[in-house]
Amino acid sequence: MRLRCAVLDDFQKVATEVADWSAVADDVEVVSFDRHIDGEDALAAALADFDIVVTLRERVPFPASLIARLPRLKLLVASGMRNSVIDYGAAEAHGVTVCGTASSSTPPVELTWALLLGLARGIVEESGELRSGGPWQSTVGADLHGRRLGLLGLGKIGSRVAQVGLAFGMRVHAWSQNLSRERADEVGVELAPSKEDLLAKSDFVSVHLALSDRTRGLVGPAELALLKPTAYLVNTSRAAIVDQDALLAALYEGRIAGAGVDVFDVEPLPAGHPMRTAPRLLATPHLGYVSRANYATYYGQAVENIRAFLAGAPIRLLAPH
Repeated sequence: MRLRCAVLDDFQKVATEVADWSAVADDVEVVSFDRHIDGEDALAAALADFDIVVTLRERVPFPASLIARLPRLKLLVASGMRNSVIDYGAAEAHGVTVCGTASSSTPPVELTWALLLGLARGIVEESGELRSGGPWQSTVGADLHGRRLGLLGLGKIGSRVAQVGLAFGMRVHAWSQNLSRERADEVGVELAPSKEDLLAKSDFVSVHLALSDRTRGLVGPAELALLKPTAYLVNTSRAAIVDQDALLAALYEGRIAGAGVDVFDVEPLPAGHPMRTAPRLLATPHLGYVSRANYATYYGQAVENIRAFLAGAPIRLLAPH
């Protein structure tokens, strides 16, 4: 009897196209869900008859209460090698193996710059006016060369964003709670003396931090008040690092020039949510890791994980961080 595998949040319906699933076709029936399943009751009902679940990043939580309601579940594959929304203790207690996949930092770096450049040059607004017969030129773009780019976080992604900023001729400085001068020097950027100094002096601020108890709410009302009225904020990291209500207030009141956001407190963003219509906001539906090459890695390695599990030698095992 073939096992059943659910692929969650396959919004573009490409999971079985970007990777070759033939290696497990004889043993596994793959069912793709192209709509997000919201809520534990709905998930428990939808996944009740599945032995394997493939989930993207941290979009679907798997707490102990849900795992307990999925008696057939034996293998959970999550893209990436870090996942904070899976209860690993509950998975182990219920005999569920949890595996991950590799993930490239290149797509979120590129999306960060797509948002930043789109904001700076009014790309969406100008394109919309052009296509709708509106005015020929209605915005005056913000320059990058010679401007100051502030990075909250200088890890794998932040350091690559910094290199692009330097290539544009920007003055780049960075801050995080553990950032050393040696690391800043290694990347070729200035070490900001404090978070407050970085926010007050930057023309563009981009967030590249992992979500933790220390970074949750790191940019709140007081921090946003430090930004120049001509400054732009970009967040492609985690929504909870920036206070969403405080950001909305700053945008509606015109206290900052604009924001580029790829992550939200609730995803998918509900219809009618103020983040869908906020002024001065360039928003994308969590596209940071969504690229063809990354998806080929995610789903290709998901197949490898399933194959190894079936052979009794699971690979890329995930554990809590």
